[in-house]
Amino acid sequence: MATTNTETAQNGQNRRAQVMIGELPGDFLRVSYNQQQQMMADERIAQILQAQQQAGFMHPVPANIQGRLSLSVVQAKLAKNYGLTKMDPYVRIRIGHSVIETPTAYNGAKNPRWNKDINLYLPHGVESMYLEIFDERQFTMDDRIAWAYITIPQSVLNGDTMNEWFPLSGRQGDEKEGMINLVMSLSEVQQPVTPPTVLYQQPMVYYPQPIGGFPIAVQPVPAGMPAYPPQTVGSPQTQRPLFTEDDLKQVKDMFPNMEDEVVRSVLEANRGNKDATINSLLQMNSD
Repeated sequence: MATTNTETAQNGQNRRAQVMIGELPGDFLRVSYNQQQQMMADERIAQILQAQQQAGFMHPVPANIQGRLSLSVVQAKLAKNYGLTKMDPYVRIRIGHSVIETPTAYNGAKNPRWNKDINLYLPHGVESMYLEIFDERQFTMDDRIAWAYITIPQSVLNGDTMNEWFPLSGRQGDEKEGMINLVMSLSEVQQPVTPPTVLYQQPMVYYPQPIGGFPIAVQPVPAGMPAYPPQTVGSPQTQRPLFTEDDLKQVKDMFPNMEDEVVRSVLEANRGNKDATINSLLQMNSD
């Protein structure tokens, strides 16, 4: 019995000796501080911009703008699926000082589709964008799959609509990580009408009749103005859509071999103008 116990203890020590593999390297499962800070800053900026767009937050048109860039991130065809399960890719784009993210294509794996429409002001001197594709992770930092520096084509800067596939770089090598499909167009920006400046302010007249212990303050009506000017009560009028489903169907019928997402993206990029959309699609087919 004593011999058996001794052999069991020795076997346990041998197994523990096999499990011990020595000290782990200092950078095991770590991301460099600068890279982590930059990724967190880009993610925060993208979240703020998305929240402002969803809330309808409107910025005044800044100076030094060459136009409004309409960018549609349609889909990608990636070279490899990294990880044990299907990837959940999303795209982050930096144009000038703007950082934009697409929604996550859950289980998109090697063929994610986003169909994300982006509209932003393109400053003078900015003629390229930096694009990255990440795999969204639950318990670790998101993994960067692919990236690309994309120069905005001169035809887009001249006012044409472009539908193109761009090569991606990554672990497989430069321009060997797959392709991404983008639709771009640039339109002129009209400065908003400045409201008239108020030159004077009517004094408030206080009436002695109290309501709840406080006097009533009423601004006198200028001569020639109605006593009760018409006012719109309730929420502001909803903006009319750029195009209807019938408009989309008419354009699709003319280009049956073209993908629906591409037709919709080009129609949105042309602000619902069917003639301009048809000309753009004809140019794409000729190319």
